[in-house]
Amino acid sequence: MTDPRDFVAHEAALLDERRFDDWLALFAEDGHYWVPLLGAAQADPFSHNSLAYEDRLLLQLRVERLKNPRAHSQHPASHSQHVLQPSRLEREEGDGAWLRTPFLYVEARGEGQILLSGTARHHLLRTPEGWRIREKRIDLLNATRALPAIQLFI
Repeated sequence: MTDPRDFVAHEAALLDERRFDDWLALFAEDGHYWVPLLGAAQADPFSHNSLAYEDRLLLQLRVERLKNPRAHSQHPASHSQHVLQPSRLEREEGDGAWLRTPFLYVEARGEGQILLSGTARHHLLRTPEGWRIREKRIDLLNATRALPAIQLFI
């Protein structure tokens, strides 16, 4: 897939299909997944706490936990649905592309369901194997409010 906007939709579909290993393979070796505590107002993950700031190793550990049959938080298993607005390509230069995608995210487990909204910001790197995620940043709407436990990846 050559258009980075198609990549973002593909990534969300992998998460909704619980294809976590395939999703993890989309990250560059130096890739990060970041959910700032202050949402869009937070400039970096180092000057303030974050809801999540994970490199590939931490992402791999979360994926392994989600797949582990002994993970009590996954009985019953969580499922997600990403509803994406069209991605906007903010810039493309060299091997990189930067996109913004407003979204609604629904996570369901048993009888419970949570709804979150915000903007996903992807920094993608073009490689011989295709696009890879250098950074995925999730700016949640009203991120500073008390949030329920989020089991999957937004």
